[in-house]
Amino acid sequence: MRTVNFSDDGVEVVDAPDPLVPPGRLLVRTEAVGVGVGLVRLLAASRGRAEPVRPGGEIVGTVAAVGAGVSGFEVGDRVGGVVFEDAYADLVLADPRLVARVPGEVGAPAAVCLVRGGLIALSALRAGRFAPGESVLVTAAASGTGHLMVQLGRALGASRVVAAVGSPEKAPFARDCGADEVVTYAEPSWGEPVDLVLDGAGGDLVRRGVDMLAPLGRMVAFSAAGGTVDVSSLLGGMRSVLGFTIGTLDRTRPDLVNGYRAQVWDLLARGALRPRCVEFGFDRLAAAVGLVASRGNLGRVVVTTGGRSAAPSP
Repeated sequence: MRTVNFSDDGVEVVDAPDPLVPPGRLLVRTEAVGVGVGLVRLLAASRGRAEPVRPGGEIVGTVAAVGAGVSGFEVGDRVGGVVFEDAYADLVLADPRLVARVPGEVGAPAAVCLVRGGLIALSALRAGRFAPGESVLVTAAASGTGHLMVQLGRALGASRVVAAVGSPEKAPFARDCGADEVVTYAEPSWGEPVDLVLDGAGGDLVRRGVDMLAPLGRMVAFSAAGGTVDVSSLLGGMRSVLGFTIGTLDRTRPDLVNGYRAQVWDLLARGALRPRCVEFGFDRLAAAVGLVASRGNLGRVVVTTGGRSAAPSP
């Protein structure tokens, strides 16, 4: 099989033996793998280290073998989810608790956009107690997850959707995803307050997001980039900030996550979600990583491995 060596010298596709399937694991032949900011941060943090870098990521593929003790999956099942290491390969080992079935008619790039990004987008909206008629602001609105939040806000009945992006060049994309207003991070004002802020950018934008909240407004913060909140700034308007990770929600409320996953596929089938991605062949993974590192992507960046004759993306 093909796999990827990540080193200080770059990204290299090499041949490797097929992995053996240990008990409790699935062997999945990949169709596509997502490339995100997490990979870029990991590679930057790993420079100069002697240990090999074995990053994980979102995958979609077909079950090629089932390890002892695994139930609920069979060879040939189409699945998608997250693996925590060695994701960039023709064959990957997956924890069956972290993958779920993917509809056969959904193209691999679109499926990779949704198996985690779509799930985070809908779950964060629900965690923020979004109700039809409310207004929503999304930071990192042109990202793989952010552009789906913009679409979901529109599809679920938001009265106003504001997209915050890093540069004016991303504004047409955000509007095409359903944003009523687009603002850039550099603008001194982001307009009228909103009921809900979904923050995937972190850093200094956390404070700006809090400043955008109307009385009784909520922020859902799901970025790994951190950020600080002055609690006193929440008191007068009875505003609140909720930290969110899909992993914690899945471990504590798997019933909710399963329901949200079904809703994501239903919204896709009804045309309410249009996942957007930039697609690269597996041999161009280095270019895919470079695009994410430059923050130039619109939507999710995906590398396809050719593991299945995929249906066209919607």
